[in-house]
Amino acid sequence: MRALITCSYNGTHFLGSQTQTETKNTIFGQIEYIFNELNITSKPQPSGRTDKGVHASGQTFHIDLPEFWNDLKKLKRILNEMLPNSIKILSIKEVDAEFHARYSAKSRVYRYLIKTNESNPFEDDFISFYTDADFKSIQKNISLFIGEHDFREFMKTGSEINSTTREIYKAYAYKKDDLIVLNFEANGFLRSQIRLMVGALLNLDATQIKEQLDCKKQYKIKPATPNGLYLAKIKY
Repeated sequence: MRALITCSYNGTHFLGSQTQTETKNTIFGQIEYIFNELNITSKPQPSGRTDKGVHASGQTFHIDLPEFWNDLKKLKRILNEMLPNSIKILSIKEVDAEFHARYSAKSRVYRYLIKTNESNPFEDDFISFYTDADFKSIQKNISLFIGEHDFREFMKTGSEINSTTREIYKAYAYKKDDLIVLNFEANGFLRSQIRLMVGALLNLDATQIKEQLDCKKQYKIKPATPNGLYLAKIKY
C-alpha cells in the first residue's frame, strides 16, 4: 500500500532533510531509521528537500508499506512515539500506486518569518531577526517575483538541474503584531531560491531586483538566514 505522510519538523539541529550516507542526523535519515526498525524497508520519497536549519509545518513524503502495516492510525502513533520530539507525523493516508509526493505536487508553499527587534534566545531558532527590515518596501517589491522567470541568479551555485525557470503563483507579505510574514507559492523552487529572494528584498531596491530577475545584472546578496524559513504546505 502506498501512503502519503505529512510531517512537521524543527530543522535547527539537523543537517538538512535529505538522507546522507555518512550520518543519520538529517530529517529523513531519522525517519528512514525508524521505518527500518519497524521492518518497513521501502525508502521514503519526499516532496523536496530543505536545507540545514530550515523548518517544515507541512512537508510530505510517500512510502510503500508492507501488508502487515495496514492500521495507519496505529502506525502514526508508533512513529510519533519513536521519532525525536523535533519531528512530528501529522497524518497518514492511502494514495494510488502511481502517486508521487514530488512529481504529483501542483504547488509548494513556503513562509519566511522576520522580526525587526533584537533577537532573543527563545525565538532565535525559529525567526530571522533583521532590525533594519523595511516592511513597506518588502510588501511592495515582493510582487516583482510573481510570474514565470529564469531564476538562475537566485540559486545556490553548484546545483545540478535541467532548467532554472520557475513560475511563482503568489508572493505577498503581511504583518501580524510584530512579525513580518513573507509567503511564496510556486510550481517549484531552486536550491536556496527563497532565501536569496528574501535577501534581495532586504538589500535591493525595485530596480535592482528587476535587473537581477531579468538576468541583466547580478548583485552580491547574502541569502537570508535559514531559521526563518518554513516549508508550509504541498498542494496536490
